[in-house]
Amino acid sequence: MDKKEILNATFPDCPVRNVISRITDKWSLLVLYTLEQQDVLRFNDLWRQIPDISQKMLTSTLRHLENDGIISRETFAEVPPKVEYRLTERGKSLMPHLDALLSWGMEHFEDVINDRKNHLINR
Repeated sequence: MDKKEILNATFPDCPVRNVISRITDKWSLLVLYTLEQQDVLRFNDLWRQIPDISQKMLTSTLRHLENDGIISRETFAEVPPKVEYRLTERGKSLMPHLDALLSWGMEHFEDVINDRKNHLINR
């Protein structure tokens, strides 16, 4: 069990540890933002649009988001199998909050990077 799983097990009713930490990890934010831009995406389309994510990590991230009811997965009986992902209503209700966080990050990015550099120089 990793540290995050131990904290979640220790404090099962804590919304920050159990919900916020799950949707604000590096890959979940990118997957959700990508799905918000296009109504429906297939696995390979998502993978192409997030080029530095591994196939294993994308699969894991999609599974977590689906298990939490934030995205839906629809499988079509075709050869090869066709699988589509989209935001659920819960996921759509989350996006204005994440969009605000992403906007804040873009607005303050340069200042944060400069402060990091200054902090390292002044150590």
